[in-house]
Amino acid sequence: MPIYQYCAKDRRRGCNYCRDGFDIFAKVSDRPLEKCPKCGGPVVKTFSVFSVGFSKSSFDSKAKEKGFHKLKKVDKGKYEKIY
Repeated sequence: MPIYQYCAKDRRRGCNYCRDGFDIFAKVSDRPLEKCPKCGGPVVKTFSVFSVGFSKSSFDSKAKEKGFHKLKKVDKGKYEKIY
């Protein structure tokens, strides 16, 4: 189930829960929330930041282990394999 983030439509109103923003687990087929579950004030769905939890260097080494390779552009239309 995905996690959806909501916050108060007007950040000057509502309770601390919706002013600060909150997360909800919901099915994709569920209707979006329109009201705060605590105070009943209007809320809107916000965008969340996606974090994969690993660095670029660890991704590069894992990709290399799995047989992928990285290309570097050396000229117009020409690339060389780095690994």
